[in-house]
Amino acid sequence: MADPSLAVLTAMITPAVLISGAGTLLMSTSARLGRSTDRVRALTARFKFLVSEEGQREPLARDEKRMIIQQLPRLTRRTRYIQRAMQAFYLAVTLLVCTSILIGAGSLGSFDTGLMPILLAILGAGGLAYGALLLSYEATLSAITTREEMRFLEKLGAHYAGLYDEGAEGLRSEGLKV
Repeated sequence: MADPSLAVLTAMITPAVLISGAGTLLMSTSARLGRSTDRVRALTARFKFLVSEEGQREPLARDEKRMIIQQLPRLTRRTRYIQRAMQAFYLAVTLLVCTSILIGAGSLGSFDTGLMPILLAILGAGGLAYGALLLSYEATLSAITTREEMRFLEKLGAHYAGLYDEGAEGLRSEGLKV
């Protein structure tokens, strides 16, 4: 016959596995929030430079300023998604910890907890799913801004390649070997 305390411990460990997963998601989400914040700061510094007298002489400065302005609302949404995901993960951890405590306390106190641990566990798992969905949206926005920057860099590369080609043509017309 199985020891009833082992059954209780086993039941308490199940939410702990989900709590561990939520902790991992929280750490990676926190890092994403930090990167997003750093990105906003970098774009702000770059924009300040581009509006200065020196920055206005940069090749394609107007295009780059336009790209930065277009990215800011998307970065705002990304940050909101990340923040909401973190809230969902913290709520999930709270619900799952409460589930584990309720299972243990119900067993120790020999009182019937009813469906409450199951409901808390379902809500906690739902919080994890919701947070993961928000991070999926955030990753999509991140990919969009990365593609925009890559298109701008291609345009900037074409600009500089054109300058190189023009310089090489000038040297060839003077009879110099390039």
